[in-house]
Amino acid sequence: MRTDDFDFDLPRGLIAQHPIEPREAARLLHVGPALADRTIADLPHLLREGDLLVINDTKVIPARLTGTKGSASIEVTLHKAVDAKTWARTWKAFARPARKLSEGDRIVFAEDFGAAVAEKGEGGEVTLVFDEAGSDLLAALDRHGVMPLPPYIKRDSGGDPQDREDYQTVFAERAGAVAAPTAGLHFTETLLNALEQAGIGRVAVTLHVGAGTFLPVKVDDPAAHRMHSETGEITRDAADRINAARAAGGRIVAVGTTALRLLESVAADDGTITPFVGDTDLFILPGHRFKAVDLLLTNFHLPRSTLFMLVCAFAGKARMEAAYAHAVAEQYRFYSYGDACLLEPESAQ
Repeated sequence: MRTDDFDFDLPRGLIAQHPIEPREAARLLHVGPALADRTIADLPHLLREGDLLVINDTKVIPARLTGTKGSASIEVTLHKAVDAKTWARTWKAFARPARKLSEGDRIVFAEDFGAAVAEKGEGGEVTLVFDEAGSDLLAALDRHGVMPLPPYIKRDSGGDPQDREDYQTVFAERAGAVAAPTAGLHFTETLLNALEQAGIGRVAVTLHVGAGTFLPVKVDDPAAHRMHSETGEITRDAADRINAARAAGGRIVAVGTTALRLLESVAADDGTITPFVGDTDLFILPGHRFKAVDLLLTNFHLPRSTLFMLVCAFAGKARMEAAYAHAVAEQYRFYSYGDACLLEPESAQ
């Protein structure tokens, strides 16, 4: 298995720069025994009474900052709090250009807002210690940061204020992500009401998505790729509801790869979910035996990415190659603000 095996051609014109409105009007490719073109609004009819949606309730913070170190301009993207539960002031971040930073340097983002470089790592990663912590740090980020959109969505350096709303799911409650769980961007109150009326349940877990999700796989052997860890939580109530739904014959539907990775990180061999608080760096490649998830709702991902490898593992590489070729031919919109697909597992075919 080589990274080149997960490459494909994608016309740049298919990379969505803004979400479609209304959100449930986005297209949905149902990948089952055959391919079927649907819309997100069809989801209540594609699922069954008793199925359970597992959503990610993380909230994206304005984690991209521009500052100075002396006369040098420095751009920083936070990607993981060292202690997410207390919102401590220490964060892992990616800096550009990192070569201009040394341990002990101070980056000034505003007259009343700055951070010290505590450590330098590999690949442009630094550890920053901010002046503020907790709610004060959140407030400072809100004043001075911009939404950390992925690099394929083009914006001016100051960002687009509309992205503060667009790049946030209707489920967002727990601040800490620096990338949106993008499958959740398709949901609206109208769609949630329709799902509830159809007898389809919903439960929240939390995975604070890191900027490492944007990093391409640069090594020839994907198994040698290092995943950045992300902090997650599954409460006792959430675990009990997931286990009860499965025991009653309902299917577990992961809304996004983040929810799927968190569930698969903790699932027992029989699919039982236990409460969890901690970090996961699970990297799912073809050959992984899925234990907890029966269906996956997800957007269309980048070539050579860990997420495209994940969907190939879930639904089968040949089927996903056919699905993506169909999506390109039918002009589906790709990536974070784009359309979605509903995947049935390869084992179900």
